[in-house]
Amino acid sequence: MAELKNHPLLFELLRSFTSLAETLNLSHTVAQLDSTRQTVRRHINILEELKGEQLFVIVDRQYQLTDAGRSCLREAQDIQARGTAWLNNETGHIGGLFHIGKEDPDGWRFYLQQHPISDIWTGQNELLKKAVKCWAEAEGVITHEAFDPIRESLMVFRKSAEDWICTAVGSKSSYATWYGWRWESSSIGRAVPALPGGASHAVQLSQPFEEIRASRGLRYDHVHTLMDRGEEGGPEPISFKRLLLGCRYPDDSFAMGSIVVRSYDLQIEGLSQEIIESMPAEELMEGAPAMREQSKDISA
Repeated sequence: MAELKNHPLLFELLRSFTSLAETLNLSHTVAQLDSTRQTVRRHINILEELKGEQLFVIVDRQYQLTDAGRSCLREAQDIQARGTAWLNNETGHIGGLFHIGKEDPDGWRFYLQQHPISDIWTGQNELLKKAVKCWAEAEGVITHEAFDPIRESLMVFRKSAEDWICTAVGSKSSYATWYGWRWESSSIGRAVPALPGGASHAVQLSQPFEEIRASRGLRYDHVHTLMDRGEEGGPEPISFKRLLLGCRYPDDSFAMGSIVVRSYDLQIEGLSQEIIESMPAEELMEGAPAMREQSKDISA
């Protein structure tokens, strides 16, 4: 197999691959990249030689992704996005824990600060504490009865060859209460980019999800961003704590559990409390009266 010695070329290869995968038209890709047909073809040939597999076939003069091309696409997009974010000083580590601070000219923003799992024990949220205890008691088996006390607040994903797929949405989960019953009931079986958060959030989910898939452990993040409220709703600020749980189905295949609690009690480097509290108070799950009653029920 060939070896890529010119590392700066990697981003050019990825740009050609992801653009052609999006357009499936060489002329459109050339125009999009302000490149040449020869350059794009050469980049694809280099990638195919490096990967040792064909990424595209041409059928009736139309480019089509092969199975290998489709399975490579999401990670290629993620690598490209993470590399660009790193070059723009949008990602890094603080105290050894992951941090993202992204804003674009259109006003969209995404901030994430990873926190130690031990912060859950010193915090006040009983749902997150209970989730860790349930996970340990169930030994990670997502169908185990030990998960029942938190199942209504849980969202579950599994990894397909190409993307993360939603497999369960709890009726009291942040996702269900943010988007409403229509999206709650229609999200099962959808890939993450097809959910209301869209492709922009799918990219941000990739690194944390893949970390948990590799470790089969736990991860705790504080997040602030803008999210649409379904197909017709515009972007609105949302601030939340998120616990990811590495789980498994009875056949030992991987499952990703996610518990999200909308809250103002966040610590994110570089983000003001004023921005965190730009989420309307009626959307709070932590600190709101209903959440306090729910926490009492869980702790009991």
